Amino acid sequence: MIQVSIIIVNYNTFQLTCNCIESIKLLENELNYEIILVDNNSSEVSPIEFKKKFPEILLIENSINVGFARGNNLGIAQAKGKYILLLNSDTVLLNNAISLALNFIEKENDVGVVSVRLEYPDGTVQHNCQRFPSIKYKLFELLRLQKFFGKRIGGNVLLGSFFDHNLAVYPDWVWGTFFLFKKDSLQLFPEQKLADNFFMYVEDMQWCMEFRKQGYKIAFDPRGVVVHYMGKSGGSKSKLIEANSKLFMNNYYSPLHRNCIYFLDKFF
Repeated sequence: MIQVSIIIVNYNTFQLTCNCIESIKLLENELNYEIILVDNNSSEVSPIEFKKKFPEILLIENSINVGFARGNNLGIAQAKGKYILLLNSDTVLLNNAISLALNFIEKENDVGVVSVRLEYPDGTVQHNCQRFPSIKYKLFELLRLQKFFGKRIGGNVLLGSFFDHNLAVYPDWVWGTFFLFKKDSLQLFPEQKLADNFFMYVEDMQWCMEFRKQGYKIAFDPRGVVVHYMGKSGGSKSKLIEANSKLFMNNYYSPLHRNCIYFLDKFF
C-alpha cells in the first residue's frame, strides 16, 4: 500500500525539480511512496526528460499553465496514497522529513496538516508558521507585549518572525511548500478537493482556513528539515499576493473585522 503520494508542480525548474526528487530517493528509503509530477506547460525542458531520468514517476503534462493550486489538485486526483504531500519543486530534503511528518500526523487524529522546518541554503530558518490576520495578535504586537512576556512566550503567541521554529507548535496556517495531509479529509471539502480559485499565492492560507473550519488543527514539526530555494519556482508575486489576500479577507472575515485590521495596519 502506498503511504504517501508526493505531488510536485513544476514550471521551468527542471534541475531544481530533479534535485528535489533525488533527495527523496536518497533519504526516504523506508517510506512507501509515489511521486506525481505535474508540469505546467514548461518551455525550459520537455517534460519527457523527467520520465527519462525518473521512469518510476507519474507525469502529468498540462497544455497550459493552470497555476499552483489547480496543478496540485490534478495530481491529487491521480494519487493512490493514504496521505498527500504537496512539495515545492524548489526544495531539497535534508533528512527523512516526510517520514517524520507522517509519524507526527498518524499519532494525532485532530491534526489535519503537518509542515516541517524550512531553511534557506545557508541554514537560516524560514518563517512558515503563521497566524491569520487578527485584531488580537495585531494589538499584541503593536503593544509590544511579546517583550513583556519574554521572547519565548511572545514568539510562541505571535509566531512568524518572532518564533524560532525549534519547537512543535499549532499555528493558524503554514506555507504550502511542504504540506502533508490525509487524503480522506478532502471528502469534507467542497467538491472534495483543495480550493483552487487562486492561481498562485495565499492558497495555503486558504487551505488551512478550510481545514480549521472542518475542526482540524494545523501542526508544525521541527524534526523534519527541508531546504527551500524560495522564489525559484514562481515569478513576480506582489500584485497576486495583494489581490488574493484581499479576496481571502473578503471571504472569511466580516466587514467590521477586516476593516479594524486594515485600520491597525494603516495607522500603526
